[in-house]
Amino acid sequence: MYGYFLRDARERISIKRKLYIDMPTVEFEGETFITDEEGFLEDLNNWNEAWAQYIKRAEGITELTEDHWRVLSFLQDYYRKNGKSPRMGVLTRGTGFRLKYIYELFPSGPGKGACRMAGLPIPAGCI
Repeated sequence: MYGYFLRDARERISIKRKLYIDMPTVEFEGETFITDEEGFLEDLNNWNEAWAQYIKRAEGITELTEDHWRVLSFLQDYYRKNGKSPRMGVLTRGTGFRLKYIYELFPSGPGKGACRMAGLPIPAGCI
């Protein structure tokens, strides 16, 4: 019985190490962000404006406008209420922006660009 407990404890430590120590990290403006292998934040609660500025640079966006923040705010609110990213139709209706315009705001798209900048996990079905 003791052997099972010890093995389970080692497995928990191994899993915890894998989750927190071996995760990719991003250092930007004095902040450290833990990401998954795709570069998405592991936890929305760790999101702040510095993360958005980091992704802005990675996306090649020169300035975050009021429209960018409107999309990011909608995505975060929807995710907090529903536990998932909105579908494109919900995003366009919720923001009042056409999908083409959202792609202009976020060149890599609403899933990879906007959701990443908003601190959400990669949306289901996003390639």
